[in-house]
Amino acid sequence: MTFAGKVTFVYPTVTAETRTAKVRIELPNHEGHLRPSLYGTVQLAAPVAKGPVVAVPDSAVLDTGARQAVLVERGEGLYEPREIKAGSRADGYVEVMDGLKEGERVVVRANFLIDAESNLKAALQGFHNH
Repeated sequence: MTFAGKVTFVYPTVTAETRTAKVRIELPNHEGHLRPSLYGTVQLAAPVAKGPVVAVPDSAVLDTGARQAVLVERGEGLYEPREIKAGSRADGYVEVMDGLKEGERVVVRANFLIDAESNLKAALQGFHNH
């Protein structure tokens, strides 16, 4: 069963052992299906942008911790790493705030095989030296 509700309170503490936080969600229960101590899966919807944005699948983003990059297709089987500024994440996508233009093609799987593996290693080494 699916219910729509509204988050009315986010508790200010996180349980260290489980890394969870409690929220209060008000849900209509007109037919009495919801009872105390039931478990469920929650999806939180939050606005992430006022209009269209450039976004890539989250699998396309190479994240070193300090930097985020994508592999951009240059044509003829050539790819270049490009540093990006990542924004909001939602539904398996990452907003690209800077570093990529609409329509540019990126590798969408980190385990994607590129024929010239040595060229990829050299390109990534160049990315780390910047």
